[in-house]
Amino acid sequence: MKVFVQIPCLNEEATLPAVLASIPREIPGVDELEILVIDDGSTDRTVEVARAHGVRHVVQHSRNQGLARSFRDGVDYALAHGADVVVNTDGDNQYPQDRIPDLVAPVVEGRADIVIADRQTATIAHFSPFKKLMQRVGSGVVNFAADTQLPDAASGFRAYSRAALIRLNVVTEFSYCMETIIQAGHKRLRIASIPVTTNAKTRESRLFRNIFHHMAKSGSAIVRSYLMFKPYVLFAWFAAVFGVLALFPAVRFLVLHFGPGDSDGNVQSLIFAAIMAVAALLSVALGILSDLLRTNRTLLEEQLERIKQIQYPGPGQAA
Repeated sequence: MKVFVQIPCLNEEATLPAVLASIPREIPGVDELEILVIDDGSTDRTVEVARAHGVRHVVQHSRNQGLARSFRDGVDYALAHGADVVVNTDGDNQYPQDRIPDLVAPVVEGRADIVIADRQTATIAHFSPFKKLMQRVGSGVVNFAADTQLPDAASGFRAYSRAALIRLNVVTEFSYCMETIIQAGHKRLRIASIPVTTNAKTRESRLFRNIFHHMAKSGSAIVRSYLMFKPYVLFAWFAAVFGVLALFPAVRFLVLHFGPGDSDGNVQSLIFAAIMAVAALLSVALGILSDLLRTNRTLLEEQLERIKQIQYPGPGQAA
């Protein structure tokens, strides 16, 4: 059993030594433990610091490419070097690395495919009340989209099994956190959660400018990921709304036209009803097309999964 602990870094020379020093060197049930640093275009001495502390595995980006790409490149490297489990942590020393054995245990024991640390955001002192509220709301939205029950969907302190990583495909450019949960939920992967206590804050986040930027980016990623699996739900709602909007003016026109009294005029109701009816029909058509595209994407993902299995053979498989 080989575990890779990957650490995405962007100018983390000050905090990286503390992260590396706190990573356990032995984990029960694990034969090999490797540390991988993904340097996402750092302009400081992050790579030199990593190598000085004995890190043998380093992936370097010539310029900043974002957390999602760093995660993908780290996973590809780890799988190519025989990883059975990949743990993702951060280079800013936010997460308690001494809990990595607890994070890995459910995967090693076969009880979970993915384990996500619950930061218990309600207890984090430097989180404002508004941010704590948004964390709860965000996790609720992700749980609704993924059909899961996770207390902290935004946590990046995670452990993934090799089988889970083979099945997951990160396409977003912002952050992999929400997308992988939604994919895992719809692919019926087993997701567990363990409570942890985060370390003291060392710096402001470099992933987003402020909480509203984070909300906008995360919301976009959630919607996009959800529509990858259930696009017909959105278009069904559109069709229903436009259908109702078409029904009422149509009924009004018929009642006024064939009822007692002056039957002239009221053509505007008929025109509006016709426009809404066309919009409803277009929504139905787009829903059918989007569902066909979803089916095609599913087939492509199955092919990609087989390619990954060939590219990254597991224990006992021929390369």
